[in-house]
Amino acid sequence: MDNITEEKKPQNLTRRELAEVLSDKLGFSQSNCAQIVDSFIAAMKRALLNGEEIKLVHFGTFTVREKAPRKGRNPRTGETITIKKRNTVSFRASKKLRERINRKEELIE
Repeated sequence: MDNITEEKKPQNLTRRELAEVLSDKLGFSQSNCAQIVDSFIAAMKRALLNGEEIKLVHFGTFTVREKAPRKGRNPRTGETITIKKRNTVSFRASKKLRERINRKEELIE
């Protein structure tokens, strides 16, 4: 038998779990923390829809970027198609966060 460790599936942090973490850390009710999380996400959406950047110090920057039209291929037919230009949200992690992730540090503070 090989000494190969199984790769763990990455875990997702849901809105509910984020509210629970805030509740545990700050001592607020989970319903209040859920409202805080929802308000924060709504503010981020509003800023991005207005073309604003969102800069979170020591975390990263969210921006809206325009993707140019490009050639693609229909996977079913193999036909070459033109993919229209579109906007997408981009996230660039801060240098500090990238360094910590590369050192595999616990990010618990």
